[in-house]
Amino acid sequence: MAVRKLRNYANGQWTEPAGCDWLDVENPSNGEIVARVPLSRPGDLNTAVAAAQAAFPGWSTTPVDKRVAPLFSLAAMIRDNRETLARLITEENGKSLPDARAEIDRTLENVETACGMPVLQQGDKLVGAAPGIDGEVMRLPIGVFAMIAPFNFPAMVPFWFIPYALATGNTFVLKPSELVPCTMQTLTEFMDRCGFPKGVFNVVNGDRAVAEAIVGHPGIAGVSVVGRSATAKAIAEACVRTNKRFQAMGGAKNHLVVMPDARMDEAVRNMITSGYGCAGQRCMASSAIVCVGDATYRDVTDRFVRASREVIVANPLDPEVADRPMVMGPVISAKAKEFILSMIDAGVKEGAKLALDGRGVHVRGGEKGHFIGPTVFTEVRPGTAVHQTEIFGPVQVILKAATLETAIRIVNDHPYGNGASIYTQNGYHARKFKLEAQAGMIGVNVGIPAPVAYLPFGGMKSSQFSHIKAQGRAIVNFFTQDKIVTERYWPEA
Repeated sequence: MAVRKLRNYANGQWTEPAGCDWLDVENPSNGEIVARVPLSRPGDLNTAVAAAQAAFPGWSTTPVDKRVAPLFSLAAMIRDNRETLARLITEENGKSLPDARAEIDRTLENVETACGMPVLQQGDKLVGAAPGIDGEVMRLPIGVFAMIAPFNFPAMVPFWFIPYALATGNTFVLKPSELVPCTMQTLTEFMDRCGFPKGVFNVVNGDRAVAEAIVGHPGIAGVSVVGRSATAKAIAEACVRTNKRFQAMGGAKNHLVVMPDARMDEAVRNMITSGYGCAGQRCMASSAIVCVGDATYRDVTDRFVRASREVIVANPLDPEVADRPMVMGPVISAKAKEFILSMIDAGVKEGAKLALDGRGVHVRGGEKGHFIGPTVFTEVRPGTAVHQTEIFGPVQVILKAATLETAIRIVNDHPYGNGASIYTQNGYHARKFKLEAQAGMIGVNVGIPAPVAYLPFGGMKSSQFSHIKAQGRAIVNFFTQDKIVTERYWPEA
């Protein structure tokens, strides 16, 4: 199979950066090279930013209904090519086809939501703010925005930002993850055909050098990034120093609290999907299960370990398993696998019980892939490394709490606060958890409390370094600047 050679997209043109290095993009299931991506230089970013700056005056004054018209076309293309895009994600990322299809569905959902910008961007008017004086708030576009994308959702995460930035009248530069650039290359081909003016949307492939250039570029008004908390914090600090807007979303260690009255069959089935979907490589994956009471702990531990043993680990594109609802593929790279294995070793050394060991799993045809089987630690103490660290892989830790109050304390004492869920049929317990658990996204009998595109997405504590969350109506405030007008007119003489 011919290896696809990727290019940048700037000012409506596909370009191959001159004199740059190239990186092989591999299928993590079997190690096959599926594409080569250019590692662009800061000069290539300058070209894209200049194009976006030149396009901004015309685009920002384009009527909003005309700005969303290309998004309607893009939505139709995504809908018509759902399966092609899903298979592309699976090939370069390794997640199962059902998970990849769900990602495309959420990508489409964000495009469709942004099509409502004629309503979402409306300002406010106060008639009679003072005698003969009216007040008005106008939400106006700002300039060039940029995004530094992660590997785990090649399509969905960039589209938490792209359609909203464009629909509000801004121009955009995207740096896809160099590990999974193929999906965005195809989506950019769609956008090229949708009717956006030249320079409104641009893509610069690259690694850390391009990311650092984005953060430091004086022509970029705001930056969105999803990545490790240390990276998110550093980018947030850099943006503050240069008066850039920023959305810096970091890591997670999402807790599932199980009460004695939980529907155990449904809860465990839900936990399996939450913990092992995408091989645990999603910021909303569960990775810590907190059982309230001794009997609940014994029951959940027994059920969850048994169910974890039944999870299919395979190449997600293997025809024998491709359409199974629960298939776990590889982690993204050899480097990621090495880190996960080191954390399993750390958990053993800390004294946690390795109730299920996923090391050494064998996948037919996946000898060069990066597979780790479901791994479960029990008898885990709060605050240990295996509990504190975002492992970002198929490793689950199970803890015990005597009461709901203790379980909430475990959640709240953790540095991350992206998501947390409770399994219970008791309304009082659910309400207490919703109000007191310190996490940005809360679930009740839901293992992955990721909100739909119409609602904001984002965490608390070290999971988010920004005040405005992603997607939905909330993000309009990130991509627009309030201009407040106070006006009075005297009668004509």
